[in-house]
Amino acid sequence: MLRLVAAQAETLWDEALPIEVRELPADLAALDELLSGPGLLEPFVEHWQREAQLSGVSAAEHGRPTLAIETYVRLMVLKHRYGYGYRSLVAEVSDSIHLRRFCRIALTERVPDESTVRKLTRRIGEQTVNDITRELIEAAVRERRFRVRAVRIDSTVIEADIKYPTDAGLASHGVRSLAREGRKLAAKLREKKTTVRDRSRSMGRKLRAISRTIRRRSGEAKAEVLALTEQTGKLLEQSVKEARRLAATARRKARGRGAQAKLRTAAKLDELADRCEKVAKQIKQRVAGEKITDRLISLSDPDARPIRKGKLGKPNEFGYVAQIAEITPNTKRGARGLILPAASQVGNPGENALLPQTVTELQRLGLSPKEIALDGGFTIGPTTEQLEDLDPDRVFISGRQQPGSRRTQRRLQRYRTGAEGRISHLKRGYGMRRSRLKGDDGQKTWTGWGILTYNLDTLTIRTA
Repeated sequence: MLRLVAAQAETLWDEALPIEVRELPADLAALDELLSGPGLLEPFVEHWQREAQLSGVSAAEHGRPTLAIETYVRLMVLKHRYGYGYRSLVAEVSDSIHLRRFCRIALTERVPDESTVRKLTRRIGEQTVNDITRELIEAAVRERRFRVRAVRIDSTVIEADIKYPTDAGLASHGVRSLAREGRKLAAKLREKKTTVRDRSRSMGRKLRAISRTIRRRSGEAKAEVLALTEQTGKLLEQSVKEARRLAATARRKARGRGAQAKLRTAAKLDELADRCEKVAKQIKQRVAGEKITDRLISLSDPDARPIRKGKLGKPNEFGYVAQIAEITPNTKRGARGLILPAASQVGNPGENALLPQTVTELQRLGLSPKEIALDGGFTIGPTTEQLEDLDPDRVFISGRQQPGSRRTQRRLQRYRTGAEGRISHLKRGYGMRRSRLKGDDGQKTWTGWGILTYNLDTLTIRTA
């Protein structure tokens, strides 16, 4: 059951506290005012209505009461503002009277468990968070005289929460995962003969041999490493065959009580086997010297992709590309504006592939910036065509299209360069360096909360 507003946070115990303790610090007080807006929680109501349409049961009126949504939003803002993990977030709020009052949690109440906050984040998803960001931008334009004159757009990589991927490492992970999931399913079936053998020891020997061989750094060593990698792929293929056999047995024996649980576990094992099969295929392609397209780099985060952005320090990154658009009231030095919901898609899309999403976002909010500053990765023809509906006075593409006088060009060049600093600010201060949620939907949710928190801080600075 949906619960939007928290219970009264003040109790009789609060009267015994000094006035300095009862009053929120200036920054939290400004955030509290922004988060108290009347329409800010409306996207959550719409989300619960969508869930009701899919399930046929009104989740807003049935079931156990949820954590108060206004408390949840404030907890997530604190999490991304201070870089807390879920457990440290709960611990910090429990120990702080100011944070309790900000989150509308009384001194006599227990702070929600970290698993409650974590699961609710997954359930709500990225669409609801982006709707809150849009509501915040519309309110700023409508009520706070935020006038949009310019926008700067650039893309960055949101890293996936994975370790550096190697073919042999993925094969080793696949062998262990298949054996683990196979044991779970075999226990449900009470099956002793049809199981997935744990080949971790054999795989470990291959990995150690690869480590010893690669140290030699010679042509012969490279050939030996490829041969050992091929052997890891064969071990993984054997585990995949056994997993397929066990899943088929589970579907055949799924009768009576517990049938649905067996089918779900079998489906999960089949899905994992599909990913492992792709890894084994990639290893064969690498050994044969064939080109690998749409490479799988993680079994736990299958949407992540390898991305090359031409950086000397980081030639290869692993994760997702997000296009960041910042709308500002001017193009002066130190201009700080609001960030639109990020445009993103799986793979390594170019700048112009993501630009239509950003243009649609501007049109959805009714914004028509006069000047648009873009990175040199945009091409002139497609960019001009995609921006035609916005009808800007000036489109600046670094190193490609620089309209206006020299003074105007220098001004827009400085303004565009500021996009690099803004992206760095978002990564350092709001957790957007690495997504701690798995999958493309998880990355979009994580990025959405970071952008929302940044926008709230921006508006508190403007009103200070």
